[in-house]
Amino acid sequence: MDTKVYYLDEHQDEKIREAADVIKRGGLVVFPTETVYGLGANALDEEACRKIFIAKGRPQDNPLIVHVADFDISDYVEYIPENAKKIMENFWPGPITMVLKKSSKIPMLVTANLDSVAIRMPSNKVARKLIEYSGVPIAAPSANISGRPSPTTIEHTIEDLMGRVDMIIGGEKCEFGLESTVVEVLNDKVTILRPGAITKDMLEDIGLTVDIDPAILKRPDENLKPKSPGMKYRHYAPKAEMTIVTGRIDRAVDYINYKIKEMKSKGKVVGVLATEETKHLYEGGYIISVGSRNKLGLIAANLFDTLREFDKINVDYIYAEGFEEEGLGLAIMNRMKKAASYNIINV
Repeated sequence: MDTKVYYLDEHQDEKIREAADVIKRGGLVVFPTETVYGLGANALDEEACRKIFIAKGRPQDNPLIVHVADFDISDYVEYIPENAKKIMENFWPGPITMVLKKSSKIPMLVTANLDSVAIRMPSNKVARKLIEYSGVPIAAPSANISGRPSPTTIEHTIEDLMGRVDMIIGGEKCEFGLESTVVEVLNDKVTILRPGAITKDMLEDIGLTVDIDPAILKRPDENLKPKSPGMKYRHYAPKAEMTIVTGRIDRAVDYINYKIKEMKSKGKVVGVLATEETKHLYEGGYIISVGSRNKLGLIAANLFDTLREFDKINVDYIYAEGFEEEGLGLAIMNRMKKAASYNIINV
């Protein structure tokens, strides 16, 4: 397949309209959002959405997120609970997805045969224009080969999907760098299925009672039927084996330095996912700082790009400093654990 690539410039509107025509014809378009780049198709066209799974190599029991351009979602869901309205009023457009009872208009392929649909309104202007010009909601997972680190730049999407999709548009780096928070909203109950930039505290601050799905906090069971994208499968993974080192930071640094020496003696190359506070403490290996521990938003924005950098360096092993699982740290560690296949050492 020939893939058109457009870096958006002063002719941005014209190119977005061309991309919208691809969506209308049942094609695939990669586009930027504020979270990560998405791989989009007409959410109401089952055959178009089937192409998403083929292009990504994505398991069909992993549901897609439906992206909309305005607040009227009544055609796509059975009803909108009061708590869902409260979330929309406070956080839409933005990086939060709600899982609601679906209407018959949404194909079962999109929802992985569930009776619910994951739906959100992105704040990225290019994304919303694409949806608006297409005239249909757009189903879109992250625009990467399934299992790879999610794409936060247009270059990441070109690397993974060139020749697999009809068009790639964008150019800007994604603002948040982690996929949206996903919450299941059923009547009075709100449950976080995937942590993201909209945290549990932020949801509670608007008067909601919020639970966290236990599947977020542990290795998912192989028999799990995911209610949200990102719940079950190995995701975000670099090519090298990755281990997260948690515990007191000085002990973590000492342990990683020990592993650097051990692996070097075996002729292996080690990459270290460090922070600004610790990068000067390592003795060898390829050190990449993901940002300052005092700026978790920056760490989130840099995480996937950093994992892809280790792929370019072609390291054999990656040792990564862990973070406190509070606030945005919960989302960061959720992605890191999946990238590391839950290989965690506590020191």
